[in-house]
Amino acid sequence: MAPKKEKAPPPSSKPAKSGGGKQKKKKWSKGKQKEKVNNMVLFDQATYDKLLVEAPKYKLVTPSILSDRMRISGSLARRAIKDLMARGAIRMISSHSSQQIYTRATNT
Repeated sequence: MAPKKEKAPPPSSKPAKSGGGKQKKKKWSKGKQKEKVNNMVLFDQATYDKLLVEAPKYKLVTPSILSDRMRISGSLARRAIKDLMARGAIRMISSHSSQQIYTRATNT
């Protein structure tokens, strides 16, 4: 005679409990990162000529706008604005500790 097989317990209506440490942790999204821009820290002749021609024609001139359009660093953009002010190409509208706003110089 073959040995008797043990009967498995009847399935219960409750789901099986699993240990807290055995579950996989939720993976949080790393978030979207902005692509790093490689801006120039010194003017080359072509960029400087472009600055002298185009920047005085902008209605709004700020360091951030110059930095974005000319692909130059923020500190270089501030120096460029000082140079344009000295030449009389742009004039100041407003100055704040963190943002300066300029516009093109008009004959008024």
